[in-house]
Amino acid sequence: MRAGVLISGRGTNLQALIDASAAPDYPAEIGVVISNRADAPGLDRARSADIPAVAIVEPERADFAAAATAVLREHRVGLVALAGFMRILDTGFVAAWQDRLVNIHPSLLPAFPGLRAQRQAIAAGVRFSGCTVHFVRPEVDTGPIIAQAVVPVHPDDDETSLSDRILAVEHRLYPLAVRLFAEGRLAIVGNRVAVIGWVGPDVALLNPAEPLVSAAG
Repeated sequence: MRAGVLISGRGTNLQALIDASAAPDYPAEIGVVISNRADAPGLDRARSADIPAVAIVEPERADFAAAATAVLREHRVGLVALAGFMRILDTGFVAAWQDRLVNIHPSLLPAFPGLRAQRQAIAAGVRFSGCTVHFVRPEVDTGPIIAQAVVPVHPDDDETSLSDRILAVEHRLYPLAVRLFAEGRLAIVGNRVAVIGWVGPDVALLNPAEPLVSAAG
């Protein structure tokens, strides 16, 4: 299966997908990378891996959608993966790629959608955060959830440290989600995704962890 990746910045999740696709048993390859910014460093990552890299700098959503769709079809893409793509997509584009368009978001959706999700998590005082890969729908950060990864929130975390911890697991989760799609193991039932052959973890995580040490020693 050929995937098209849309980026706006550094492209670290793109790099994770590039690295995963280099494995002989990985069932997907990246056919093209598209950015809405001509200066996005992620475009250089694509070029270094001999992947076609295209900048589409169109101010209107509909114009960007039309140009991006033409490029994706030219490269025979079966899945579109948003990887740090910081632009709201045209609803027509979302509809055209229905159930073939995925995104990764740095929170455990439906908690903390939108921008600065890590800052939202810290402000809310949650003990755990993480990331979510989901199918895209017209409403921002909604859509059936494919996979999630959890990280602890430490008492001394700031937005940067929590972002770094989440990003590390994003790099593991996104290639897994793309693999599941490419292997035909995802079935959307209503607003839920059934994963064929999936076995969920049977463990509870506590934060703070037990046993607790008494403050009195």
